[in-house]
Amino acid sequence: MKTAYYIGIMSGTSLDGIDAVLGDFSSSPPSLLHTFYLPYEADLRSRLLDLHYPGQDELHRAAMLGNELARHYAEAVAGLLDESGLKPGDVAAIGCHGQTVRHCPQSGTGYSIQLCNSALLVELTGIAVASDFRSRDIAAGGQGAPLVPAFHQVLFRDPRVHRVIVNIGGICNLTSLTPGGEVSGFDCGPGNMVMDAWSWRHTGEVYDENGAWAESGKVIPALLESLWAIPFFSMAPPKSAGRELFNLAWLDSYLTGQENPADVQSTLLQLTVRGIAEPLLAYFPSAAEVYLCGGGAHNAALVARLQVALPDKKVLLTDSLGVDADWLEAFAFAWLAKQVIEGISGNLPAVTGARGHRLLGAIYPV
Repeated sequence: MKTAYYIGIMSGTSLDGIDAVLGDFSSSPPSLLHTFYLPYEADLRSRLLDLHYPGQDELHRAAMLGNELARHYAEAVAGLLDESGLKPGDVAAIGCHGQTVRHCPQSGTGYSIQLCNSALLVELTGIAVASDFRSRDIAAGGQGAPLVPAFHQVLFRDPRVHRVIVNIGGICNLTSLTPGGEVSGFDCGPGNMVMDAWSWRHTGEVYDENGAWAESGKVIPALLESLWAIPFFSMAPPKSAGRELFNLAWLDSYLTGQENPADVQSTLLQLTVRGIAEPLLAYFPSAAEVYLCGGGAHNAALVARLQVALPDKKVLLTDSLGVDADWLEAFAFAWLAKQVIEGISGNLPAVTGARGHRLLGAIYPV
């Protein structure tokens, strides 16, 4: 009997750890049954971060990290199976995003690299694996990102209300769900990525909990305007971004060294808010409801400032629509695995800029 259970695994650009979910796709909308989180140790996070930049013996280090990640992903899968009482044979496939270490989707010469030894993951779990979801879209002239708007449509589209879903991970992206209209969306700027890096440098904390440190500082208007002036923010979609653009070296190039670190953090928080609010108002002014997901959805200061920037819109978490904000992206990769296993396209050309609908992902059978 064909099973409707799929596992989704997401380890995002924030480099905090592994989100794994078990979804039941036997009905519409699908159900999120179980979740499992496996945090990265500091050493693994550091070694992954090093691969974002040119260095010695990159190929060997990347291959070994791919093996190491496969073992961690398998551990997360085992945790899900333990919680659910299911066996490997009960699961149709694992959709594994892998760990992004480069995202350079320039038209004609682009690529995006996510680390995972998918063959090893099959061997360790006894479950088929779908991975490498971004390459086909890029080969078709797209950005390979964002991919989650297609799944947002499945879960959250309403025939009466214009909704925007805001995913605040390392990078932030928007999905517009207009009643009866075409789904649209794009990466809109940094989410937690630069704030987390600045927090780690100055406080030793991997993130600024609830934005408390940012709130202890003040926005530096001149710095905010300088950061906002880069071409990305004025570029028309489709567009995507990664750590190649938004990183500490980029931030440092705008600093004098005399700034109060808390003020810089407050400015970075405001940059994330502005990166969400301005394009949302420009491209989707009729949206009545805004739903947040991803780790940044739990940053109280960010959410409060975003509500100020969007005074006429209801701003809530996707939890209020029945899907926990922390697990939505991993759930999306379970759905993408289902799409490719069933031979159904997974991209939205209007979002990524690809020449058409494409099957996304390579399948590693049991």
